[in-house]
Amino acid sequence: MPLAPARRRRVLIGSAVVVCLALIMTALVYTGVVMPTRLFAAKYDVRGIDVSHHNGTVDWPRVAEQDIDFAWIKATEGSAHVDTRFAANWAEAQRAGIATGAYHFMSFESPGADQAHNVIGTVPRVPGTLAPVVDLEPYGSFKGNLPPATEVRAILDPLLAKLEAHYGIAPVIYTTPSAYRAYLVDLYPDNPIWFRSVAWPPRVPDGREWTIWQYSNRDRLDGVGSEDEAYVDMNVLSDDVDLDELTLR
Repeated sequence: MPLAPARRRRVLIGSAVVVCLALIMTALVYTGVVMPTRLFAAKYDVRGIDVSHHNGTVDWPRVAEQDIDFAWIKATEGSAHVDTRFAANWAEAQRAGIATGAYHFMSFESPGADQAHNVIGTVPRVPGTLAPVVDLEPYGSFKGNLPPATEVRAILDPLLAKLEAHYGIAPVIYTTPSAYRAYLVDLYPDNPIWFRSVAWPPRVPDGREWTIWQYSNRDRLDGVGSEDEAYVDMNVLSDDVDLDELTLR
């Protein structure tokens, strides 16, 4: 039986409202106004950010006022590159009372030993600072063409080993779901995992527990932002981990 005209209009109006609300929510999520993972991340007590020169000049005292407990700062990339804002961010974040660590963006194109040398020559070994992080994720042309696992582990293994020997603590591995599946499943049990995921709950592919969860790369924070990058990456620490466990002695 066909719908009566009045009922048909109500159905059409209701459908249009649903579509409009869906489009509005999609736009809000895309622009970072609404980030569903924020709701779930709010249950964790320890929050932090990660930054690089793309974030511009950071007002670290202002950041500290917003209950930011830790910050990992980009230091190096590959075997030669040093982030132009690293030294300033490293010093100023510590002065603001934020637990501070450095991260290295791992290249698939240079030996792990050379990359470790770059990190060690750039990042001071300071008791009380956080463990070094190796950022393992596809980039550039590798996003659609991941290198073989044997080649990547031939870089990653000496990089991790040399950093641990120098800093006296197992490096954290920051990674994405695709990189984890390709290179980390059932391996590196001593290295804490910093997992990027916009899903809840964030599930590491082999069921391993994450130590740090990057729940958003499109958040806003007073004191952080530049013409190049208005957003900041936001992270939480697992309730099962104390920040002291990730701290150099």
